[in-house]
Amino acid sequence: MTHGSMTLSSLNNLQASLGRLAQSQEQLTTGKRINRASDDPTDAARAMRTRSSLADHEQYARNGADGATWLNLTDSRLQSMNDSLRRVHELGLIGGTDTNVGAAREALAVEVEQLRDKLLTEANATYLGRPIFGGITSGDKAFADDGTFVGTSGDVQRTVADGVDVVINSDGQALFGSGATSMFAELDALANAIRAGDKVAIKAGIDQVAVRSGKVVDELSSVGTRTNRVEAAVVAAKDSVLALNSSVSELENVELAEAMMQVQMHQVSYQAALAGTSKVIQPSLMDFLR
Repeated sequence: MTHGSMTLSSLNNLQASLGRLAQSQEQLTTGKRINRASDDPTDAARAMRTRSSLADHEQYARNGADGATWLNLTDSRLQSMNDSLRRVHELGLIGGTDTNVGAAREALAVEVEQLRDKLLTEANATYLGRPIFGGITSGDKAFADDGTFVGTSGDVQRTVADGVDVVINSDGQALFGSGATSMFAELDALANAIRAGDKVAIKAGIDQVAVRSGKVVDELSSVGTRTNRVEAAVVAAKDSVLALNSSVSELENVELAEAMMQVQMHQVSYQAALAGTSKVIQPSLMDFLR
């Protein structure tokens, strides 16, 4: 081997040793075993796939949390509406007796009207500016003041797992009707019947209230079932996030003690390579001519 080839080989070895030292120092500084794909192409690809899955599950958890909030608000509004309908039912029964006349009937009718307005307000409850009973409407109301449905019927869904979509809204038109056949028109009619002492109309109004109350109770059951499903999905998504974060850490991160040992080892190796190379390239032309 010529002196030139020995020098070139020594310099290449020195450069390689320096590269290993630089890589180990970078790993110690960043705390990561993989700082670029070339560090470990196989594990880098696995880490990228794992991070993609991690992002998906983080989104599922956010979707589920948003859906659970919507459903909990719906549950709260429906519970309040059911309480109001029970009170309207009681008022109807009281108004249908012969013991109430004049001012007493007027007071009962006014309370029914007040409860009707309260129910309308609750039917227009919103979450982040969207009416929860308005379907997929872009408007800010589900019902007009006269009880006409002004929303757009359709399912509002949240994706809470791969291929799993949960409907989080309740169909306001199906629950409360619209216009002349709405719950609000029925309550107006009941208030007028109580004022007039019309027992037949009062009985019809009470029966309609019972039907509406039944629909609300059924929807409460449905909302509860969907809430449980969404909350379980959130827990599962968060568990997956923890597991995937652990996998990413195992793939990318370094053990501090091991990283420090690698730096020290490569420092020793580089110093040895440096010393050896200095001896190879040290002789001058005069040394060869002696």
